[in-house]
Amino acid sequence: MKQEVVTTGKTIEAAVAAAAETLGVDVSEVEFEVLEHPKKGFLGFGEVLAKVRVTYDPPPEKNALMLVRKLIEDMNLEVSAELGEPEGDAGDKAIYISGKDAGVLIGHHGDTLDALQYLVNLAANKRDEDSKHPYTRIIIDVENYRAKREETLRKLARSVANRVKRYGKSVSLEPMNPYERRIIHSEVQSIDGVTSASIGVEGNRRVVISLIEKHAGSDKAYRRQRGGRR
Repeated sequence: MKQEVVTTGKTIEAAVAAAAETLGVDVSEVEFEVLEHPKKGFLGFGEVLAKVRVTYDPPPEKNALMLVRKLIEDMNLEVSAELGEPEGDAGDKAIYISGKDAGVLIGHHGDTLDALQYLVNLAANKRDEDSKHPYTRIIIDVENYRAKREETLRKLARSVANRVKRYGKSVSLEPMNPYERRIIHSEVQSIDGVTSASIGVEGNRRVVISLIEKHAGSDKAYRRQRGGRR
């Protein structure tokens, strides 16, 4: 959301610099409109200061960071939040949270973290019609939880796939969000002889891992099953 201040200074440049300092941003990040040009006056009389209206349109990731830091402050948590680059294609930007109380923001299997990320993305990308910033997908991670959770899910997928191959019976996993289901599907797809599919309604959707029923002369069907469904 845009921020706006009106300031004065002996010169237009000085007035804009003062406004940028007030907003806590660099001069290069703001736009300004001159409301009144400066006049020197005579013998100290009749001097008119420059007056400008300065506007700052923060990018979504900065809106997100301000929101997260405000939440942390209101909850009195001993943690810090910083902007960073996400790993792989996880998102456009990332906010990494760390500190003594960071675990509070994770919740059961990341439920609290996912809810926080969803709300932050909604709020951060709510912008004025004339905003120049594109939609930015922001990933929020706490104490490297997402990487650890991904490795746990991949191990789970391999373990269940081996069980399915050993006993020949399909196994249904616990309900997961779309992001976690994609990880399971991705790992299963790399294991020969098994396939995966998502079943159930959203909010209670789960992955089922089962054997591939390969019939002679049906390579196309085999390949279709290997792809799995999200």
